[in-house]
Amino acid sequence: MKNIEVKDFPKVYQDAHSALSDLKSGMTLMSGGFGLCGIAENCIDALTLIDVKDLTVISNNIGNSGRGLVKILVQDKIKKAYCSYVGGNPDLETRMLNKQIVVELVPQGTFSERIRAAGLGIRAFYTPTGYGTLIAEGKDVKIFDRPCILETALHADFAIIKAQKGDTFGNLWFKETARNFSPLMAMAAKITVVEVEELVECGEIPPEDIHLPGIFVQRIFQGSNYKNDIEFLAIQKES
Repeated sequence: MKNIEVKDFPKVYQDAHSALSDLKSGMTLMSGGFGLCGIAENCIDALTLIDVKDLTVISNNIGNSGRGLVKILVQDKIKKAYCSYVGGNPDLETRMLNKQIVVELVPQGTFSERIRAAGLGIRAFYTPTGYGTLIAEGKDVKIFDRPCILETALHADFAIIKAQKGDTFGNLWFKETARNFSPLMAMAAKITVVEVEELVECGEIPPEDIHLPGIFVQRIFQGSNYKNDIEFLAIQKES
């Protein structure tokens, strides 16, 4: 970060804790990431220190074996979760079996579309995905070219996402597949908090490289100490 003074830029915060200081119990939180790829590590760590409970979390998964959102799950801060994958998480499995958390499993395509719909102001939509399964129980069915079930949009009070690079206005550039659900979540939340590995001045990201315009970002800060648990250095052995 090159001589960027937080006080000079209303969207720029000092750290994750200050950016999430007004998150309250009972709120709905979206969290970007696919598995452990592209998760907002600093924000999740800050949430472990904030006194909140009864959160509704919307995320592809709720962490894996001690990493990611499972850090706040084991603190009993999550009341309900919308997700499309729950594997690799024995802590979530235990809580589901003991009925300590309500989990709504959503097919991944429907999951992303429900978030996208919220960002576009669409209240609900019909999809054939899930018809005739447990997913369809209690939902309205209409016949188009095939039977379709009604799915409602997913909104949130806060979204926490991570980008590789962002500027002081909140324009973002994501690295490869770490983009995943994050741009959609930024559009669907009232307050979007972004942590970036590189915070630059406005204008340093070429317009054609901007994946998410800053109009969808309310708070941004320079992240630190990333573990990148799924990245491994591979060196080719000499033959």
